Amino acid sequence: MAFDQVKMLQQLRKAQKQLGKEIIEVEAGDGAVIVQITGELKIKSIKINPKMVDLDNIEQLEHWIQIAIRDGLAKAQEVAAETMKPLMGGLGNLPF
Repeated sequence: MAFDQVKMLQQLRKAQKQLGKEIIEVEAGDGAVIVQITGELKIKSIKINPKMVDLDNIEQLEHWIQIAIRDGLAKAQEVAAETMKPLMGGLGNLPF
């Protein structure tokens, strides 16, 4: 493998490691649900504020969780794309 390819792989691994440390936080239901997702698109935590949840309306809580996860994943994908964008051009030359 050429030096440039090794360097590119090292940069790619570094970017992936950085994405693992990147935390995207979103909320739904005016803060009733807070979801944290890493730049690697993994859910780090889900927090539910019990004072804002009506146990007689679990469907609403489920909806808020769905919204928070959907929005968090979308933002995390944007962050990942921006982080990886400069490196993707050089990957076409790598042998796999």
